[in-house]
Amino acid sequence: MKKIIALLLAVCLTFALCACGTSSGTVESTSSPSASSSTAAIKTVSAGELHMATNAAFPPYESVSDDGGFEGIDVEVATAIAEKLGMTLVVDDMDFSSVITSVQTGKEDIAMAGLTVTDERKQNIDFTDPYATAVQVIIVPENSDIQSVDDLEGKMIGVQEATTGYSYCSDDYGEDHVTAYTNGATAVQALISGKVDCVVIDQEPAKAYVASNNGLKILDTAYAEEQYAIGVSKDNPELLKAVNDALNELISDGTVQSIVDKYIKAE
Repeated sequence: MKKIIALLLAVCLTFALCACGTSSGTVESTSSPSASSSTAAIKTVSAGELHMATNAAFPPYESVSDDGGFEGIDVEVATAIAEKLGMTLVVDDMDFSSVITSVQTGKEDIAMAGLTVTDERKQNIDFTDPYATAVQVIIVPENSDIQSVDDLEGKMIGVQEATTGYSYCSDDYGEDHVTAYTNGATAVQALISGKVDCVVIDQEPAKAYVASNNGLKILDTAYAEEQYAIGVSKDNPELLKAVNDALNELISDGTVQSIVDKYIKAE
């Protein structure tokens, strides 16, 4: 574990970042008065930095901004957590299928990518307390004969690879009726081109995809409800506790809800 003095010096220096994903971006964070010597001594990939593995094609939780940086609920929550820990957030963008593995192998500190807590994932990484509740929904063409979940039998379903949507649909309808795509946007394009009959994905990204593509709609029937949390390596319980404590402070003081409200308007 790094010595406290060495870490404080590292925080004060500016140095080149090494990206461990497809691309990376730094979100500057100011040391918080709540950052104690115990949090300063926490082991991270790079001293003074909190590396976040994500797949920035999942609005409004994470996406690439107009200036080429990263924005969204997860990015802002992670930035606030990094500030409480006296660190700088570094966002590393990669395929969703690599997000959990990158944390599990110690290449990244935390995973935030609209990451649903499941028993299977708990075998590979630890999770903080949940910070958001999500609903899986079904996107179809406006003239589709699919009216509810009951109509999915025998249909070809598009999903994002390595997601709970893929697991749910494969279990319910068989893998031969499910096509996995690298990200949600690609799955939606497959729907538009007629390669699949529907897309099962989280509600908020679904809203964004439907809003930007004419001729699509979201069915009123929800497919599944789940919770998002932050993933941390099982080999780093100190970081898990620090991140979870910071997260709960941000939930208690209303910061998380204000960030969610910024991106998701009440209906």
